[in-house]
Amino acid sequence: MDALRDEEDAAAPLVAAPVASRRSPAADAHILSAAFLFVFSAYGAAQNLESTVNTKGDLGTVSLGILYTSFTLFSVVASPVVTRLGPKRALVVGSSGYVLFILANIVPTWYTMVPASLYLGFCASIIWVGQGTYLTSAALSHARDNNLPEGRTLGNFTGEFWGIMASTQAIGNLLSLALLRNGKDGGSVTGKNLLFVVFLGCMIVGIVLMCLLSEREEKEHNDSLHSSFGAMLKYIVAPLKDRRMLLIIPLMVYTGLQHAFVWAVFTKSIVTPVLGISGVGGAMAIYGAAGAVCALVTGYLTSGLYSATLIVSTGATVQAVVLFWLLLFYSPMGGVLGAVAPLLIGALWGAGDGMMNTELNAVVGLLFEDAKFGDMATQEASFAQFKVWECGAVAVIFFLSPHITLQAMLILMTVALFISFGAFMLLTFVVEKSSAVKS
Repeated sequence: MDALRDEEDAAAPLVAAPVASRRSPAADAHILSAAFLFVFSAYGAAQNLESTVNTKGDLGTVSLGILYTSFTLFSVVASPVVTRLGPKRALVVGSSGYVLFILANIVPTWYTMVPASLYLGFCASIIWVGQGTYLTSAALSHARDNNLPEGRTLGNFTGEFWGIMASTQAIGNLLSLALLRNGKDGGSVTGKNLLFVVFLGCMIVGIVLMCLLSEREEKEHNDSLHSSFGAMLKYIVAPLKDRRMLLIIPLMVYTGLQHAFVWAVFTKSIVTPVLGISGVGGAMAIYGAAGAVCALVTGYLTSGLYSATLIVSTGATVQAVVLFWLLLFYSPMGGVLGAVAPLLIGALWGAGDGMMNTELNAVVGLLFEDAKFGDMATQEASFAQFKVWECGAVAVIFFLSPHITLQAMLILMTVALFISFGAFMLLTFVVEKSSAVKS
């Protein structure tokens, strides 16, 4: 019997070997970032072109408004869907909507674009909640496995992801610039279709990478939680009972406003009058490159809420400078200086976006990791709230921008920035005070 037991003990490491060979959380984060690079290089550039290549009946702009309205509504129920599917499957399923949207753009009609936009709204809601949940889980697992500070590790992972996401604007728009040679009408039909076929190929590569992700370990969930409409409403209402969530919502709203400002106002009212439609790709590439650099740098500088507050303050200041410049001093003009001004505005706005968007995602992941909204999956509910408010703001800008002046839009953005920054500073004070009381 002793000899048999010795043989079993000797064989035991062979049984445990597959667990030891699992891919590291850091490798999964790299794969996730690469997958989003391919998918959103294609989608981001396609989105920027909607108002110029699908102009008949404002099909492109209206489709984006429908898309983000759908995104907002479905974000309300995205949390339980991601909880049921798991973040990896949510990522894979969510990417299908982006493929369908690109296919619809190859044959753009009301009968293809509107259904594709509605479906993409649902897919976008689950892919982004899945992304936030997956990346946070991978970062915190990496920190625990290697005895690293959770705040700094989450900042590093988030900075890498959002740096790569910001670079998609540069990559996708350079593709647009190369393949759409006719700047007067948004490019020839042949060039446009070739561009969208290339976009489709990029998305397929991204989906394959998502399929290669490891399954993240999931917390136990109460299945009865999703059994009724009343229970579903808990996902909407319960997070709003947390004072920290209420204080961070204004910054979530502003994040959506400032993204939509670039897509719907900056390209149309600031870039096009000076550089023409052909200049949109170059301006957006510079915007994306600046955002990528700032996201990567600020991610590695993040160590907790205090450092995040300093970085958000810097990003808010940069965008405030741009808004005051546009409100008080800017006017389109010719010559080299006139051509450089929109590019500089894009670079500064991208820098501010890279700082604030990176830190907001890191703060949401850090603040609500261990909190409980009743008996719900906290991370999914937190990121779902983020997308509800962010995408609602995007939809508002898309529907509002054709009907108000640039001056009115700039005043709206300035007021929103000051309110959101003030609420975030109050959040910092509340969290720091709470931590001091507990200690």
